[in-house]
Amino acid sequence: MTKFLTAALLLVFISMTAQVETEVQPPYNIKSVAFIQASQGTIPIFGLNDAFTIQFDDLFGNEANYYYQIVHCDYDWKPSQLVKSEYLAGFDDLRIQTYTNSFNTLQVYSHYTLSLPNRQTQLRVSGNYMLKILNEDRDVVFSRKFILVEELVSVPLQIKRSRTMSTVNYMHNMDFSIKSQSIIFQNPLRNVKVLLMQNGRFDNAIMNIKPQYTIGNDLIYKYDQETQFWAGNEYLYWENKDVRAAGNGVSRIDSNGSLYNTHLYPTQARGSQPYTYFPDSNGNYFPLNINAENNDVEADYTWVYFSLSAPAYFGNGKIYVNGMFNNYAHSPEYEMEYNEKSALWEKAVVVKQGYTNYQYTIVNPDGNVDNANAIDGNFYQTESNYFVIVYYRENNSRYDRVIGKGVASSTNIIN
Repeated sequence: MTKFLTAALLLVFISMTAQVETEVQPPYNIKSVAFIQASQGTIPIFGLNDAFTIQFDDLFGNEANYYYQIVHCDYDWKPSQLVKSEYLAGFDDLRIQTYTNSFNTLQVYSHYTLSLPNRQTQLRVSGNYMLKILNEDRDVVFSRKFILVEELVSVPLQIKRSRTMSTVNYMHNMDFSIKSQSIIFQNPLRNVKVLLMQNGRFDNAIMNIKPQYTIGNDLIYKYDQETQFWAGNEYLYWENKDVRAAGNGVSRIDSNGSLYNTHLYPTQARGSQPYTYFPDSNGNYFPLNINAENNDVEADYTWVYFSLSAPAYFGNGKIYVNGMFNNYAHSPEYEMEYNEKSALWEKAVVVKQGYTNYQYTIVNPDGNVDNANAIDGNFYQTESNYFVIVYYRENNSRYDRVIGKGVASSTNIIN
């Protein structure tokens, strides 16, 4: 009995002191990290038995050896109490064996593909996962979050305008419920948790929202402020699927070195301008070379030159160019520099050719993104996709299951 109590206390202590798993951004030579499903880049939310891949390029092009590890996490992204054999059938910490060198490109690179599940690695349970890519010294090169979902509940979700008059034109509110015919929720105020996401982003997700009330076994969330996102604006984009001809969003292309240079049209801060609708992909990007048969290894890299006219923001914080192409990273590689002579924020970044969504993000000196004063403004008409991820831990369970998700678009917004 004493040994049992000691082991139980040890597990509790480990769970309380476990470090939160955070995404490690890749170094300069690792580009185009993407989760792929059905041959398209996608946000990393998959069914428990779905097949998907993660792909990335190494610009060193030296066929380096990379390995992968998978960590199962709880709702708060701390490693769960499950041992590896409980959430993983087979092995990880294996070398990625599928890689190909680029073909007919100015930028030499090695393209790596990891498919999950595979013959050596199958995932047993739903929940939060951290995928780590390591080098030969077993140092983490980069890591990415992904979520596996069981479809055990339905989540009716409706996007509404803000319930607060001061923000009614600038915010989206999520009105949803959780319904199940197969689960009788035990202590739902404690055991049921939700993760609210805008366009599949982890960096501005809303957490720790409890059910407002219950009707029978249905959990109802009809908050006025707690479930609101700043609406933002439609993403900007450029298209350079032919590196020798200027496409949409591109003013000119030239070459004064080893790579082509893609110069984008200068953009103005749109916060004070009227909302203008134009279709986007909600931050996604699609590598594409119209003259290629295999875009994974035949799409080239170019220097992309960004310029933003927003002199009023000088001295108020740092501005970054962001999108799924760089996982919304706030790293020096994507931090814009203010040119006082031209009164423009400028930056040059190496990006794989294709169709790419991007936005400008302002980060306050305290390190937080200032969504309320977004450079391109907030408009309730903006089209975004919203997700509700539902977690459930039964009494005496040792991990947080993901039992369902709800998805809705603000295209169908109501008052």
